[in-house]
Amino acid sequence: MASCGLDFGTSNTTLGVAGVGDLRLLPLDGARPTLPSAVFFDFESGAVTVGQAAIDGYVSGVEGRLMRSIKSALGTGLIDADTALRSGRITFREVIATFLRAAKERAEAQAGAELDEVVLGRPVHFVDGDAAADAAAEEALGAIARTLGFRNISFQFEPIAAALDYEQQVDAEELALIADIGGGTSDFSIVRIGPERRGRADRAADILANDGIRIGGTDFDRDLSLATAMPLLGYGSPMKRNGLNAPNSPFLDLATWSKINFLYTAKSLAELRRLKQDSAAPELIERLVGVVEHRLGHALAMEVERTKIALSDAPQAALTLDWGDDRLARPVEVAELNDATGALAGRIGARVRACLAEAGTPADRIDALFLTGGSTQLPQVRSAILAELPGARVVEGNIFGSVGLGLTVEAARRYGRA
Repeated sequence: MASCGLDFGTSNTTLGVAGVGDLRLLPLDGARPTLPSAVFFDFESGAVTVGQAAIDGYVSGVEGRLMRSIKSALGTGLIDADTALRSGRITFREVIATFLRAAKERAEAQAGAELDEVVLGRPVHFVDGDAAADAAAEEALGAIARTLGFRNISFQFEPIAAALDYEQQVDAEELALIADIGGGTSDFSIVRIGPERRGRADRAADILANDGIRIGGTDFDRDLSLATAMPLLGYGSPMKRNGLNAPNSPFLDLATWSKINFLYTAKSLAELRRLKQDSAAPELIERLVGVVEHRLGHALAMEVERTKIALSDAPQAALTLDWGDDRLARPVEVAELNDATGALAGRIGARVRACLAEAGTPADRIDALFLTGGSTQLPQVRSAILAELPGARVVEGNIFGSVGLGLTVEAARRYGRA
């Protein structure tokens, strides 16, 4: 029997255990500790794969159903909604359980022990401004964990976990603002840390503020897609009736990771074909029909994500849409990314201000800004955060591992055994 820290992320997942004198993240995807949060149901063989193998299976062209950003269902009505497989249907709750069961089994094989106690990471808010939905999300994740065989289950805020990881490397007391910007949420904590505080059983007095917002990397993907890719498929295009444009809903679903699969129904496809008949730009809607008919929505989303990442350190990147005989390459300027996602970055910066206000702490009192989560690599996000803390020392955390390591620290403290 052993305890662990489990960071189930919108984009990636890690799991760590505490040994004698060390903390470590276990390899979950080959030799890599980071497991992409994806599940692929192979309709040809009936196999179910997770992680990079799931993405590779989809990209290879095997007929099946890819599920990504499954954490986003927590706290929404999607959690118990179902989606069609080749035979039968499956709920998002069952998909999450399938993914986490595979992660747990891989970790147990690496640890050589059953994992029965867990500290699960959670965002400060699963759902913005809805305490009941937020509590329901935590309860749903805890219930899923119980079905996997975890006997003792507890939670810790993800930015607090990142603070516990950062604290392992400091040699003097600091007041730190922790920024954890992931695929689905942006979370912040202001925490007193230091070598003399590490061993304290109760750290409540050291936590001055927690705040967060349900904005993450997948939201940047969505807004960039709507600005660049979706117009090529008819988003905003005119209908034959004067003054009307194509309805937004199918494009919003296609641009949103967690909703792509809902377009893959006979009813949706029939509606899109009727839309083409009523369109004044039927050649654009025909592209949309082709993407849905051939179930290329996730491939399109991956290309938008790749373009976003490329624009993190280049002024321009090519967005390539490729299906069958129709191949389009559209150059995307970094200014377009900034214009499309500027409002999101601004809302993230506003949460930093709110966190400082909650703590009653002026910005110049913050010693260190600790950054973790893949979306801290987006220049616009980083700039929005740094603008609120111009004097703080910037510390780069383990982008994908700090939260998992901190949850492992917490598991060792709470459960007292590896």
